[in-house]
Amino acid sequence: MDADDPRRPLLGNAQATSRLRRIAIKLCSTESWKRRLPITIWLPKYSFEYLLRDAIAGITVGLTSIPQGIAYAMVAGLPPQVGLYSSIFPGLMYMLFGSCKDVTVGPTAILAALLAKYVAKSADFAYLAAFLSGCFILLLGILQLGFLLDFISKPVISGFTTAAALQISASQLKSLFRISGSSGNTFFDALINFFENIKTVQLWDTVLGISTIIALLLLKRATIKVSDTATPCATRMAACWLNVVRARNALVVFAAAILAFVLNLKGITPFALTGTIQGGLPKFGPPPFSTVVNNQTLNFEDMLTVFGGEGIVMPLVAILESIAIAKAFAGSTTVDATQEMLAIGMCNVVSSFAQSMPSTGSFTRTALNHASGVVTPAGCFFKAMLVLLAVTLLADAFYFIPRATLAGIIIVAMFSLMEVTIIKQLWRNSKLELCVYAVTVACGAAAGLEYGILCGAAADAARALARAARPPLRGAPFKDCVSVSLPGCLSYASAEHVQHKVRRLVPPAAAVVVVDARHLYAMDLGVAENLVSVIVDLEKEGHRFLLWNFRRSHQLLMEDLHTGFEARFVDGPSIDQHILIGNGQADFKTNISRL
Repeated sequence: MDADDPRRPLLGNAQATSRLRRIAIKLCSTESWKRRLPITIWLPKYSFEYLLRDAIAGITVGLTSIPQGIAYAMVAGLPPQVGLYSSIFPGLMYMLFGSCKDVTVGPTAILAALLAKYVAKSADFAYLAAFLSGCFILLLGILQLGFLLDFISKPVISGFTTAAALQISASQLKSLFRISGSSGNTFFDALINFFENIKTVQLWDTVLGISTIIALLLLKRATIKVSDTATPCATRMAACWLNVVRARNALVVFAAAILAFVLNLKGITPFALTGTIQGGLPKFGPPPFSTVVNNQTLNFEDMLTVFGGEGIVMPLVAILESIAIAKAFAGSTTVDATQEMLAIGMCNVVSSFAQSMPSTGSFTRTALNHASGVVTPAGCFFKAMLVLLAVTLLADAFYFIPRATLAGIIIVAMFSLMEVTIIKQLWRNSKLELCVYAVTVACGAAAGLEYGILCGAAADAARALARAARPPLRGAPFKDCVSVSLPGCLSYASAEHVQHKVRRLVPPAAAVVVVDARHLYAMDLGVAENLVSVIVDLEKEGHRFLLWNFRRSHQLLMEDLHTGFEARFVDGPSIDQHILIGNGQADFKTNISRL
């Protein structure tokens, strides 16, 4: 069709309208809506067997969620019941919108640590943080911007997780040893406070806290191995013991609470206790958009100012945690990152109306959920119901839970978050990535977790830019000839580097220089200019260049920059014949066959 054909604009508009119609049909189709509400997919296929397995898994996870929820609320500086509320309502929402059967949503240690400095001003910041985090994550999901998380590399995530584990563990030293002073906002602050107040250590809290850690570590490793020839009775005993191991957190808390209760009956209170938990349902209503801090009223804008740019770290960490956990337990199943964002966003938005702190997927509880044989996201429902039962009918029983026991549980949980093996892997394979990991850990431990992830991401970006500016060019000299291999991408930042590197790789004695572009797929204009310039200069010194297997687009680019450059381009599976034809020297065959 001619470019001046009057029908051309009409056809263009028709194509655009057709494309929009296809997108609209796709978005409004039944399959699309089912994918965004996964419960409509698995619920019609639900069976009694699924119900039984989900109930067992949900109850098992719930027994762990109760002590962890209380502990993480205390890490954030919130009332203990807030941690329980944050396990109930997000779990119910994830049952509706979650796409991964294993993921269990609730409060986590990392989010609690990020939240602590805001809660120190007012607990209202926790509920508003849940709402804002949920809205931000929902927006990412609706706009399908999940690819932005791909720019945060594995070393940064591992470094951030390690820094968080260190900070949270150090902050629990105050409760573990029952020392005076502040628990500190950073790892080093907590350590400094510990050593400054080490004379205030209380004996019995210390004994109980350390005993909790030892008991949890022993229970974790005390598994019963059953052979294929074992009797049915032995197999059942091993299965029962496995359930005991999985519920070890709840059992340790239960034992410590009984000990504290018995001692209290005799008029002895040697441990610092959790104290009164306000049981019952939370106060339902919109999250607070204003609060009072030091007798000064802060409106919504003032609260946003308090969060500042650092506040964006919380929703990013929440979705990073959840998607990483979902991928870890998905196996060969593809994880729908967009749906996970929508699910986590809904969990936080809805729970913010029920006095809850920010929540996301928990690695510990997800692993337990998976090991318990959960079949569908309905496991979250049974977990939520057990926690709801605990906070409404059994709230008085939480009074006697020793704080040292909760501190021990948190510290043991942090052990599993520290990825020490990655240090050895990075040392062997990528020293620069190890530096990124170290920067993330150091900044997170010294300045705060949000600064750790920001500094780590900045260091990672600098590493990527350095690699783009200094791509690896390899030379292989053989007597009278040399081969220079170009990497896959040459960006404008590497223009000067490429020119100097080619000049260094070409020895004075090399009569023929083969520039191997078999792997080159992208080359910027500035690189092409400098490459042409250095080739022309070296040819004046007596070198002959063969540009082997360049893409046609790169050939045209270099020909535009220097007239007559096309004579240097050669193609084919072998370079031997081109060198021999140009030089008429048989001894080149031996040299070139080694390139």
